[in-house]
Amino acid sequence: MTITTESPAAARGRTYSRWTALVVLCTGALMTILDGNIVTVAMPAVQRDLGFTGPGLAWVVNAYLIPFGGLLLLAGRLGDLVGRKRMFTAGLALFTAASVLCGVATGREVLVAARAVQGVGGAMTMAVVLGMVVALFPEPRERARAIAVFSAVSAAGGALGTFLGGALTEALSWHWIFLINLPIGVTAWAAAVRVLAPDEGAGHGRGVDYPGAALVTGALMLTVYTITSAGGPGAVTTVSLSLAALALFVAFAVRQARAVRPLLRLRLFRSRLLTGANAVQVLMVATMYGFQFIGALYLQRVLGYGELATGTAFLPAPVLIGVLMLGLSARTIGRFGAYRVLLAGLVLIVAGMALLSRAPADGGYLTDVLPPMLLLAAGFAAAMPALTGLAMSGAREEDAGLASGLFNTTQVVGGSLGLAALSALAAARTDGLLGRGSAAVTATAEGYQLAFRVAAVVATGALVLAAIVLRRRAGTRG
Repeated sequence: MTITTESPAAARGRTYSRWTALVVLCTGALMTILDGNIVTVAMPAVQRDLGFTGPGLAWVVNAYLIPFGGLLLLAGRLGDLVGRKRMFTAGLALFTAASVLCGVATGREVLVAARAVQGVGGAMTMAVVLGMVVALFPEPRERARAIAVFSAVSAAGGALGTFLGGALTEALSWHWIFLINLPIGVTAWAAAVRVLAPDEGAGHGRGVDYPGAALVTGALMLTVYTITSAGGPGAVTTVSLSLAALALFVAFAVRQARAVRPLLRLRLFRSRLLTGANAVQVLMVATMYGFQFIGALYLQRVLGYGELATGTAFLPAPVLIGVLMLGLSARTIGRFGAYRVLLAGLVLIVAGMALLSRAPADGGYLTDVLPPMLLLAAGFAAAMPALTGLAMSGAREEDAGLASGLFNTTQVVGGSLGLAALSALAAARTDGLLGRGSAAVTATAEGYQLAFRVAAVVATGALVLAAIVLRRRAGTRG
């Protein structure tokens, strides 16, 4: 019997190829993450230029989030069936083309429609990335490093989008927050075609669960719409939409239990790691997205910062996240285990939100914003890679794309829920104080303080849930 061994040169080449592929995947993910945040700082300029009303302006964000959040689960499953590389490259192409349409838009309807197409492309791109990372790095230690890199890009991308949105809008125009995607997207697509290994997928053949796909996509889109439109359509309408979404989810679950070839195998949710990690993520991301949005408003409406100054003030967060995730995350998880690192990160997030809830009307950036921001960044840098690793380790290889789509879906739902709930709380508190004669700046600051206190409670809930649900299994699987 002849035993062949891989030469050192071949091993180095294979390693290089895998890490090059990871860079390509991270680039595609970064584009979609940036576009979920980059537009927020540019919203006043978009409104002035295109004449959006207040409620209409919200659709510049919602038109992206609804298809993005609604299609992640479906795109992840289809990636498992038709090939993740095909799904990723097709999503990149669609997202890049839609970005150009957004950038050249001269009317409200065109911009909103192009944002919706961007959301579809973003879902196709993002849904399969984690599944591809898991397949590229089967060895636990290397997988931890790869997930740390991906998590660093994902986490830093949100805060970086705030900076780039302000910088591009102030230096050029709001159109460039979209047009910048053209050279990046074309380069990433060409690299993906060349670098990513082809995969055929499981094949869909006959009997693909199209009714199940329609039910879950409709349920998720309706859920994201209900959350992002909270406070707009009225309490009765919001309850009706929520009940309709719940009915669709129930119908989908019944369909999956009976279908010969279900879109989503319900056994996936038997994994305590996967289910628990997704539940923890909803609470944690709700807290962090709330901080990112309301923190930016605090800087602008209370401290009087402009667009570029607000974006610059957020820069320490992505820098610290990147340094910690790339330099320490994988080694820390390898030494102490994902469970302990996750809990430590959540403790830091709770502490950061508690400190931020004391930010006064006459506060300062260096004393009242930067210290809690650094705590939140350090906590997120510790928690996110650990949580991602726990979630993906709870899925089988053939379900990796679906698990990736599910993990990204709960991230979108958690972020949307956090933004809607915390913004509504802040606005209600501010309006109540203004009605009692408080000064505008004071009332605004106290509204944000309430939102940050509630966010600290939500983060505490994530900590308790993680400690209870993930302990036993995480202790045995890292």
